[in-house]
Amino acid sequence: MPGSEIITIGEMIVEIMRKRVDSPLDRPDDFVGPFPSGAPAIFADQAARLGHSVALIGAVGEDDFGKCLLERFAADGVDTKYVTQVSGLATGVAFVTYFSDGSRQFIFHIGNSAAGQLPQPQEEIFTGAKWLHICGSTLSASEAMRQACYRACELAAEAGAHISFDPNLRPELLGGEEALRAICAPVLAAAALVLPSSTEAELLTGVPGIEAACQTLLDGGVEIVALKRGADGCTIFTESQTISVPGYEVEVVDPTGAGDCFDAGFVVGLTEGLDLEEVGRLANACGALATTRQGPMEGAARRTDSVKLAGLSDTTSNMRCR
Repeated sequence: MPGSEIITIGEMIVEIMRKRVDSPLDRPDDFVGPFPSGAPAIFADQAARLGHSVALIGAVGEDDFGKCLLERFAADGVDTKYVTQVSGLATGVAFVTYFSDGSRQFIFHIGNSAAGQLPQPQEEIFTGAKWLHICGSTLSASEAMRQACYRACELAAEAGAHISFDPNLRPELLGGEEALRAICAPVLAAAALVLPSSTEAELLTGVPGIEAACQTLLDGGVEIVALKRGADGCTIFTESQTISVPGYEVEVVDPTGAGDCFDAGFVVGLTEGLDLEEVGRLANACGALATTRQGPMEGAARRTDSVKLAGLSDTTSNMRCR
């Protein structure tokens, strides 16, 4: 029996953030949360809110933070049958604070939490799947999580699914740029779609210059590079064309999770057979709307809102839309 169209694997965490800007994490101050989070989790929730069947492979603790996550995904229609509840370990947590210059500071508890205990992907999960999405944050977290991602890529490829990869790179966690590229190599070799920022494209390839880095990715076998340019939108590279798609002006409340929502919009657009310019518009709309609510997943757009902002005709009324 066919499963979900879109699969992702990785960390399921809650995020707890400072109420005030410019409040470092090394001193007492007020927090707000928990908010459901984790790059693959945000991606899954956004794709489900766009009306597609999505399954998430991950793990949470048998605690209230785990309950917070599972209840959110149940409400939005994400399939969590492949999420393990780990006894004896707490659900993963990220603490975050924002600064006036736009930067952020995080303290992560992922690899040493239930989030780090990813269940081994099984062949049945990928029956009928069209996409597997991998995040660099998951590759950064632990060796066990990397191996689970590598295995997922193998099974997805065998099932005929495409693989998308958001580098979301953290070289400081991986022992430098060379180690980072080695860790990403197995996923990159299988990826049809890569969704980097300008800095990530250069880090991933070791090639200076944005266009040269993106061309290097294409030369290596990637079919589409969707370069994220923040408020300026995105630039889409293929072997035959380069398309710049402008962003949308919104009032930014919380930028965390915008890139993951962009990823989901892009994968959904490709799944629906939109042309690349339309795919970019949908992805930009999801990324922009993601920033308008506090909490990394709270701005994940409903289908009506994202399609309206993107200026697209919604021709998928037969889909499950929430």
